[in-house]
Amino acid sequence: MSRSVQYVTNETGEKIGVLLDLETYYQLIDSSEDRELLKGLSSDELEALADSILSPKAQGQLDDLLANNSEGEVSIAENDILDNLLPQIDQLNIIKTRAKYSLEYLESK
Repeated sequence: MSRSVQYVTNETGEKIGVLLDLETYYQLIDSSEDRELLKGLSSDELEALADSILSPKAQGQLDDLLANNSEGEVSIAENDILDNLLPQIDQLNIIKTRAKYSLEYLESK
């Protein structure tokens, strides 16, 4: 965004308005429409986010906890760990989805 800005002033020099170049104007309008877009990231960065996964350690721990849980063999401490992992996984999935959405948006322009 070039952010070329000129100010409109009154007789006393007080700023009363602003002029933007069209590119900046369109980008400001465009960016204000959709809050789900991840802005300020390159396509490569968005792709990295979209393809991100749990660490192998966390994934292994999750697999073990879910297996134990399905067999009814989860301790209270393990259940607490599982309760903490699941919201983190949900948040990771939300970020991945927003990154994919942002990539599609960029490709459609």
